[in-house]
Amino acid sequence: MKNDLLTVALAQISPVWLNKNATIEKIENCIVEASSKKAELIVFGETLLPGYPFWVSLTDGAKFNSIVQKELHAHYAQNAIIIENGDLESICNLAKENEIAIYLGVIERPIDRGGHSLYASLVYINQQGKIKSVHRKLQPTYEERLTWSPGDGNGLRVHPLKEFTVGGLNCWENWMPLPRVSLYGQGENLHVAVWPGSDYNTKDITRFIARESRSYVISVSSLMRKEDFPSTTPHIDNILKKAPDVLGNGGSCIAGPDGEWILEPVINTEGLLIETLDYNRVLEERQNFDPVGHYSRPDVTQLSVNRERQSTVWFDEE
Repeated sequence: MKNDLLTVALAQISPVWLNKNATIEKIENCIVEASSKKAELIVFGETLLPGYPFWVSLTDGAKFNSIVQKELHAHYAQNAIIIENGDLESICNLAKENEIAIYLGVIERPIDRGGHSLYASLVYINQQGKIKSVHRKLQPTYEERLTWSPGDGNGLRVHPLKEFTVGGLNCWENWMPLPRVSLYGQGENLHVAVWPGSDYNTKDITRFIARESRSYVISVSSLMRKEDFPSTTPHIDNILKKAPDVLGNGGSCIAGPDGEWILEPVINTEGLLIETLDYNRVLEERQNFDPVGHYSRPDVTQLSVNRERQSTVWFDEE
């Protein structure tokens, strides 16, 4: 059946690092190209827009009250996405025009949290160009905590896409069993995992999640090379001093619901990776294992999820 097949595009690209407008233009070009190749879903890496905070580990990011860290953080914030201000409107319009769904990793500066703190957010835009979920990463990893804030459960949601049900998590969230189960329990059968850029991250867990969930798993990583740092970046000399030639080598890949590779990790290659997925394979693999269906015991173990959008203040208006 036609609806059983879904063509997906994995956008393994570098950002125009910490440049919001230029990175949006690059993303838009990828969307148009993916549509021309009949893709119905395109996925971009973690915080591609406007980029991952590589400077933290290269410039003594934990040094308290450092002017270097303050200036870099402010530059990052200036290039973050404020969804309420329409920063993603042009991307939403392209999604609608091309009838393509999008998972996009962004640095979000949300007004509903005061408008100054930053979140690693995974945005889902449907084929009608509507933003249907914004998942703020639950737990920033290690040095990420020096620049990102912890998110909440509001974005732990799945979405219909033809016969598929898609959901997604950011980077090491994918190693957190309970967030995974929160998506499985909503019927997820196409899992999107986004990463800043390394086959070290994707080569094991992609197949593991696929095997555990009996779902397709798409892992998408960005690229980042020394030459990708714009010369206009604040404190660029400090950053380049310790930067290796390759900070993110990609590693984007797809595993099938049997846990076997459909697309093995691709490294050091920039561009779109296109594959077509068959929903019927999910049904075949669920025959002997369904982690939230016939192979579960909800009378013994259950998961409770708080999806309330967190805020410091609430106002009761008369």
